Amino acid sequence: MAKDDMDIVSAFRRRLADKVEKERFELWFGGKTCFEVTDRTLTVVATNEFFRSFLQTHYRSSIESACRETFGPAFSVAFSIPPTGGASGNGGPSQQASAADARRSGSSGRAASSATVSRASAERTLPGRAGCREKRRGRPLLDFDSFVKGSTNQLARAAAEMVAGRPGEFSPLLIHGPTSVGKTHLLQAICTEARKTHRKLVAVYLSAEQFTTEFLQALRGGGLPSFRAKYRGLDLLAIDDLHFFCGKKATLVELLYTIDALTRRRRQIVFAADRAPVQLRALGGELLSRLDAGMACRIEPPGYDTRLEILRRMAKRMDMPVSPDVGQFIAARLTNHARELSGALCRLHAEQRATGRPITPAMAEEALAEMIRDGSPTVRLADIDKAVCDAFGLEPEALQSSRKAKSVSHPRMLAMWLARRYTRAALTEIGQYFGRRSHSTVVSAQKRVDKWIAENATLSLAEHSRPVAEAIQQLERRFRIG
Repeated sequence: MAKDDMDIVSAFRRRLADKVEKERFELWFGGKTCFEVTDRTLTVVATNEFFRSFLQTHYRSSIESACRETFGPAFSVAFSIPPTGGASGNGGPSQQASAADARRSGSSGRAASSATVSRASAERTLPGRAGCREKRRGRPLLDFDSFVKGSTNQLARAAAEMVAGRPGEFSPLLIHGPTSVGKTHLLQAICTEARKTHRKLVAVYLSAEQFTTEFLQALRGGGLPSFRAKYRGLDLLAIDDLHFFCGKKATLVELLYTIDALTRRRRQIVFAADRAPVQLRALGGELLSRLDAGMACRIEPPGYDTRLEILRRMAKRMDMPVSPDVGQFIAARLTNHARELSGALCRLHAEQRATGRPITPAMAEEALAEMIRDGSPTVRLADIDKAVCDAFGLEPEALQSSRKAKSVSHPRMLAMWLARRYTRAALTEIGQYFGRRSHSTVVSAQKRVDKWIAENATLSLAEHSRPVAEAIQQLERRFRIG
């Protein structure tokens, strides 16, 4: 890079640092991320796909603002990763991991005695071997292979895999989202994978309630030194249901000291919660500031394709003959979370055994009628119409017009596709609603959108362009389906 380019990139970095808190700037931009200036474009070159996605999602507005102030309004911002996965001039992931290992080795002498006590204590306290040999309610901890990956959880999954592979480098990690979307699964998978990759690593997974109970028992029974040696000597601590600590002052103080002890030794901490940090104010400012120094990734309820795959795997595990038609029926109508899908399969299994009837779409509709009525919101054509118009920045009734420009016809086709999937309206009813079109037009629209999905096409929404699968999930969330 020429000296002038280096100078102007340095100026840009200074402006960006002013917009981002110091600790966050050092974590995400301090040597791990490069910036390249070419032909009125500032390219953010991240070390890997996770970094690229995280920076684009969480820091795009700050980067664009600093870019405008440094280079002027004509410049645009792009995000990329090097072909080899490592940012040029910054050292690739393996170099960074080696540096982290060296730092861990440097601190191991001071922590040797407590870590030894921790290992012995963990092996006595937990069933089986410490760490990922731990069992929960008699079952082994879950792993990444059994986790169904989809667009609503891919960022959290990538963060979890990175933390498992390089424990201590990105700590703490908070995974948050509504119930039964995979938070617990990812925490357990981190422990499983980290223990598999780093054979001497001691990892413990437990709930916030279990941590609180153990602490109070130790406090009352005089066992605090043993409790502290156990948890402050770990290599990886994963605590589920972080929100359980809200209002528990004594336990929060102990948790803060535990976090600080592990952080000083560059060990890994992972939390899961049912809400974002900004909604966890009852945990107190000190704990929230420690969460802010790490990463927070949200998991949304699974999209349609993810629900289909979850059903397929559940049915296989239960040895149930579930046809694609039945799976599609369930996935389109039960949209909240995985436990709901599991309940549907259990109900179908019981119905089949009780009556001897094969599991068909008609049988599923009858057996699951109550679940569908209670658990699935009613989606009307008007709901889909409004969601599509809002997302594409169209005026009301645009989809009912005769306009054939792509800016209207493409959203109209997508609306018809959604109507076919999420309503019980007949082809003729859908065609009539969207501009008095024939049923064959609706069928054609459905095939066209299916082709977009297969080709991973991009759609231009009101705010910015998105891959069609992401656009569909955004629309699903608007009318409370996905």
